[in-house]
Amino acid sequence: MRITFGDLKIGDTARKYVQRALGKNWISEGDNIAEFQRQFAAKFGYKHAIATSSGTDADIVSCASLYDFGAERGDEIIVPACSFVSTANSILAAGFIPRFVDIEVDTLNIDPQKINESINKKTRAIMLVHTMGKPCEMDAIMKMAEANKLKVIEDACEAHGATYKGKYVGGIGDMGTFSFYAAHVVVAGEGGMVVTNNDEIANVVRSTKSHGRPFGSIYFDFQRIGFNSRMNELTAAVGLEGLENFEQTFSTRKNNLYKLLELTRDLVDYLYFLKEESHEKISPHAFSIVLKNKKYDRDRLYKHLEEKGIQCKTLFGSLPTQHKAFRFLNHRYGEFPVSEYVGENGLHFGIHQYLREDDLLYISETLKNYFK
Repeated sequence: MRITFGDLKIGDTARKYVQRALGKNWISEGDNIAEFQRQFAAKFGYKHAIATSSGTDADIVSCASLYDFGAERGDEIIVPACSFVSTANSILAAGFIPRFVDIEVDTLNIDPQKINESINKKTRAIMLVHTMGKPCEMDAIMKMAEANKLKVIEDACEAHGATYKGKYVGGIGDMGTFSFYAAHVVVAGEGGMVVTNNDEIANVVRSTKSHGRPFGSIYFDFQRIGFNSRMNELTAAVGLEGLENFEQTFSTRKNNLYKLLELTRDLVDYLYFLKEESHEKISPHAFSIVLKNKKYDRDRLYKHLEEKGIQCKTLFGSLPTQHKAFRFLNHRYGEFPVSEYVGENGLHFGIHQYLREDDLLYISETLKNYFK
């Protein structure tokens, strides 16, 4: 593949921290993770940053923390119908039921207008997703959450450094989650992070990520439902380098996003593109496209791009109605029409920092040739 989703190149900083861990003969939680948490919180202005083994685990332990705030097993968490599967899986893993809500085709984010009608007496939280790095409409969502006494979990796994009205995403709701998988802006190979500005939430999350023990305890004192979701020192070592390079990586990827949007602007009659509004800063996670007319055949476009060396993926689709895993929830096709449309007509591919200008020209020409 000429154009991949992302890449990982290990430099001197990561090697230094890896050697520090190896020199101590200890790769479970230690100094590297403590440093990674401290630097991540400081860079984006969060009071607490709590490292986990993956972005999925960050979501799981965030959901599980809700039991300390009155939630009971079988309660519901609102979540977009169209997102990466870790959101719905994490809700189920924590013992809750996902209450799916449709999205908007032009933002790929949860539709705030549809959230309110989905709230009921069993609703305990809203898990929103800043899809493709574009911030959700946080003012409207926070207003609904406050009116209904709901916690807000921001899945910002694709949105490192994104801002909404001058605030970094992840710190607007009660807690935020991040992933450091290879396609993301900050890369550690694997790994995740939970962030919060609430001391009580932070202590509960530190417990749920480590079998439900009180934070700092080495004894078998299990006070709540918990998991083994701890990061290791080698992952943190790579993450520290990714964090060190954040500004340069973000800037390069953002320039790639702007450049490709400019190169493809004459395809607006064929495709929906994400648009950056004046009140927000999109994180340059990937480049997403949704066909405006089904006649152009997403599957054929996918094959065209892949044959030209452009690695691409679908845009998740409607989890409750287009994926077999969630059939037991008894949803029916047609309940989430926008998510289903995006699932059948959307693609995304990488705009990572290692692409050159001629790669971006190649992508745009490949797309244009398809519609010609």
